[in-house]
Amino acid sequence: MRLTILTTGGTIDKTYNEFDGSLANSRSVLEVILGSLRLPDLFIRHVAVMHKDSLDMTEEDRQAILKAVRDALPSSDAVVVLHGTDTLAKTGDVLHRELAGLDTPVILTGAMRPYEFRDTDALQNVTEALLAARLLSGGVYAVMHNRVLPFPGVTKDRQAKTLVGGC
Repeated sequence: MRLTILTTGGTIDKTYNEFDGSLANSRSVLEVILGSLRLPDLFIRHVAVMHKDSLDMTEEDRQAILKAVRDALPSSDAVVVLHGTDTLAKTGDVLHRELAGLDTPVILTGAMRPYEFRDTDALQNVTEALLAARLLSGGVYAVMHNRVLPFPGVTKDRQAKTLVGGC
């Protein structure tokens, strides 16, 4: 299977700076996550689109993500986008609207806690997104916390600390 994973930043990619105690989107942790998994017959191309907290994303950033997805589709059996959960629904709605009639699954996932935290959900969500990439038909989806949510209609439930909805 040929998979493209686009990284954009968000909580999943936040890294801890032990000198000043800050969390920042300065690099992707994707290679570390993938290195901990057994992924036979999966050929992954990683494209770092940006390193941003999704609350700081602009419409131009969403257009850059859309362009990166479009560029990946011809050579991919699926596309996974690692994204911050705060505005993942906005980006998913853009992708759903602009990529109508997809034959390929496009899956957005993220985490409520950074990968570097002991109680992270990042590894689970990336693993679920990788499995969903093999199983889903064409369309745009959010995959995390044991859920597959088709766009449109996905929202973040801050109280439950997860994504909900889907059409």
